[in-house]
Amino acid sequence: MMANSPAVSLVELEDAVAACPPERCARILEGIVGLLAASRDRPQDMLVNMVDGVLLCLTEKVAPSALVRLSEALAELTAAPQKTLRRLASHEDPDVACPLLIKSQALSTIDLATIATARGERQQIAICARDTIEPTVTEALIKHGGSRICLALIKNPGTRFSGTAYAALIAEAVRDDEVTKALALRPDTPDHVTRTLLSTSPGEKPPVKPDASAVPPAQDAAPAPAAPRLPSPADYANARPEIVALNRVGKLNDSTVNRFAIRGEKANLVTALSVLSGAPIEIVEHVLVDGDCEGLVMACRASRLNWATTLTILSNRNGARPSVGERERARTIFETLLLSTSQWTVRWGQIAASTGTSDPGHRNARGGVNR
Repeated sequence: MMANSPAVSLVELEDAVAACPPERCARILEGIVGLLAASRDRPQDMLVNMVDGVLLCLTEKVAPSALVRLSEALAELTAAPQKTLRRLASHEDPDVACPLLIKSQALSTIDLATIATARGERQQIAICARDTIEPTVTEALIKHGGSRICLALIKNPGTRFSGTAYAALIAEAVRDDEVTKALALRPDTPDHVTRTLLSTSPGEKPPVKPDASAVPPAQDAAPAPAAPRLPSPADYANARPEIVALNRVGKLNDSTVNRFAIRGEKANLVTALSVLSGAPIEIVEHVLVDGDCEGLVMACRASRLNWATTLTILSNRNGARPSVGERERARTIFETLLLSTSQWTVRWGQIAASTGTSDPGHRNARGGVNR
């Protein structure tokens, strides 16, 4: 007698499974799980195609605990029965779905994006834990998940972000400062994304503009010094490659920055402070022209510059040397300001808001200076 063909055997096996009581189905399923595990290191395409239909029938008849064990076994395979794989990965029970969502290399990008859209947070978190997450999946997770999903993606080094994903994260960062911090501190976040994040941080406020109608006319007031001319965007673009290169090789130091200040190379000076402190160019420009010294001292402190370099910058920023009182106040701020406090304040954009007021009492009451 000739042996039945695989197709005939499969039909007969499916019919037999359909008539099996649940207890026998469970025993059959355990045997198949053992077979899959034993065949882990051998070509499995024929095997998985043969058992796919059987497994689908069995998954409808066994308890969730058996499905969990099946998911764990399938998650280890590079070639797995696709219909069964997709059914289990999209299962409404996270205990069944998550082993596959975390580890299975047999799930396609389309499968993962679809599940990220249709299922809940536990399944989404499981996908966020994968070794590699393609941009299409990342976009689906950000779109249909909350801030917890965004944070999980950002903290996973294997996540790949598209321009669309970065735009969505920036929008989420406006509502959640934790997303801002996590993305800004991620090593491979592009510079333009970091600058946008810091400039739109939830804590940032626009500088306060005085109401001209509320200011009484000055009596015999000395003419205010002309505001220093700031470099153009093109100047900064030309300066940045050299500044970044100097920083990469450890030569963007006190001596270099001091030279920029003395020579009046404002594009180099502003760009250097931006690179060293992590503050956007716009923020450094603001504190450089601000009448009060505190913001600029804070930026210098965040840049790890010493007091001599800081004083040189203060003395050469607008053509007028600071008075003795101003120098003493600046030195007190510099010596009492914690490095960690200044870096945190500068990087999250608070410096722009805090230097936007002309009220000295407000400046001294702010938490930026540790007195």
